Amino acid sequence: MVKHLFFNLLKRILITGINGFLGRHLVDALIKDLDKNYYQGYSIVGIDNGITSVDKIKNQKVTLVEANLIGFPFDSLEKFDLIIHMAGLASPVHYMKSPLETIDVHTVVTRSLLEMCRVWGSKFIFFSSSEIYGDPPSSYIPTTEEFKGYVSCQGPRSCYDESKRLGETLCYIYNKYYNIHTNIIRPFNIYGPGMSKYDFRMIPNMIRNYVNNRPIEVFSNGRQTRTYCYFTDAIDGICKVINRGRSGETYNIGNDNPELSALDLVDIFSSVIGKKVNYNLVDYPNSYPQDEPSRRLPSLQKIKSELSYEPKISIHEGLHNTYELVKNDFKD
Repeated sequence: MVKHLFFNLLKRILITGINGFLGRHLVDALIKDLDKNYYQGYSIVGIDNGITSVDKIKNQKVTLVEANLIGFPFDSLEKFDLIIHMAGLASPVHYMKSPLETIDVHTVVTRSLLEMCRVWGSKFIFFSSSEIYGDPPSSYIPTTEEFKGYVSCQGPRSCYDESKRLGETLCYIYNKYYNIHTNIIRPFNIYGPGMSKYDFRMIPNMIRNYVNNRPIEVFSNGRQTRTYCYFTDAIDGICKVINRGRSGETYNIGNDNPELSALDLVDIFSSVIGKKVNYNLVDYPNSYPQDEPSRRLPSLQKIKSELSYEPKISIHEGLHNTYELVKNDFKD
């Protein structure tokens, strides 16, 4: 999955949000490759408050600090060579419940970590989101990293979207004014085993409803489209950015085909399990923002040309793998 990660100059790594879906998969990949290439003396420290985690990281090579990042005394830690800031409430249901905490993690904590990068001379990786693009017009689909985005500063998604955008601005400032090596990653609809059954987004909702003998709920008319990226492909792209991303650059990570409506995804799920599933079109619940983008399709030209990134897992294979690995855990 990941080959030849050159961490010989990155002995100490700090990861926020390490217990999250992507955090745990990333750590597994990093340790596997570091050990395979016989790197010695490295250490990984993770900080997570566990609020939305499915499980805690269980690896003897990782030091887990269970703490709230907001107000955390980073200056009490020893120097790190690499900081990967993954923490955040990515599910709309969760960030609507905790809007101020969402803003602080993406802005206040991001600035605190960047200040430590000035002190330590660390490399900084910031996990942003495809949400910062808002709902692009058809002329900007596929969406490149240069698209500036259309995002409301007053709405149910604003706490997440706008704070991610400000986090990106902080990365830009510290790169341009203080010469900190920063990279921004914008993930697009990554899925796979390890997602919480209470994530409330399309794929976990679909599997959870099916295994509990309930009709799948499809919001609105079901015509909103996405591309879906299996976690192994996403982790490969993330590691490429960590190792070879150009300083100051931003990279989309996801899949660029096929673009599927929510109803298309239900049909594919039916073919994966070999049984026609029932679904209902429903209104958006009060706990889920109604202003979701009608289309979300990344341009991957930049990461493909610069870092030789290429997604390999089809939606059929990825959805099959995910279903088989989580179906028992997703039962009520």
